[in-house]
Amino acid sequence: MQAALLSDRGVIKLSGEDAKAFLNGLITTDTAQVEPGAGRFGALLTPQGKIVADFLITEVPAGHGGGLLIDCPRTLAQPLATKLGFYKLRAKVTVENLSDSFGVLAVWGGEPSVKPDLCFADPRAKELGWRILIPPELATKAAALLNATMTDEAAYEAHRIARGVPRGGVDFSYGDAFPHETNMDHLHGVDFNKGCYVGQEVVSRMQHRGTARTRTVRVAFDGTAPDAGAPILAGEKQVGTMGSSAHNTGLATVRIDKVSDALDAGTPLVAGTTTLRLADPDAVRGLQKKTVA
Repeated sequence: MQAALLSDRGVIKLSGEDAKAFLNGLITTDTAQVEPGAGRFGALLTPQGKIVADFLITEVPAGHGGGLLIDCPRTLAQPLATKLGFYKLRAKVTVENLSDSFGVLAVWGGEPSVKPDLCFADPRAKELGWRILIPPELATKAAALLNATMTDEAAYEAHRIARGVPRGGVDFSYGDAFPHETNMDHLHGVDFNKGCYVGQEVVSRMQHRGTARTRTVRVAFDGTAPDAGAPILAGEKQVGTMGSSAHNTGLATVRIDKVSDALDAGTPLVAGTTTLRLADPDAVRGLQKKTVA
């Protein structure tokens, strides 16, 4: 197994008797399914249905004080904590940014034989591994306890990209992307059976009408990796934008209909001077059929 301390991640804590119900009324996932040792993936949206912040959530055992912990981008931790504070009104909830004292350790390549407190399986995809919320100074000790080899964040990034999981701020822009466009519906980040939350109407409409024309897909290439943000062209038409990449594999946000047309016409996809190949062209065609339907 490998482990990496993710310096780009922060931690927020919600405590108080109303914490679960309060958060459940705001975000895309069902907090009733969050418990100690288990996590959920979700997001806070704008009323227009676009992602303000995406995050993982787990619960602190009652013996350690209880409450919910949110594993989120560190740059968004304080703005997210502030926004949640605005929403709480009279709810009995306390919101704290713990990013200066808690970090996120990612562990992958096997199942830990020992699971420390605040350890949970990444709910987005089994292959992503495990998350441990822990003071950064204890990360190396925790990795040794799990018989995991400490490595750098670049190794985890390559692992994430290979599994096709987008990262906010690199593969999509916060405030500009809908959950479907970042595959949250495929990564267990949207519960379509729960009650109301901010932006729910837009997300439900996209789900039921099949109007998600833009998706994040895996691409492969030879040679130099295109820069993140580079336009992807099919002939003279822009069909998408390049995201993160590692080891000749990358993620790209593309218009499914336009890319499907390019595939059918045999038109290559190019970002900068690099030719891209879809990692799973049949899946892209399948998404196009669902969108048209």
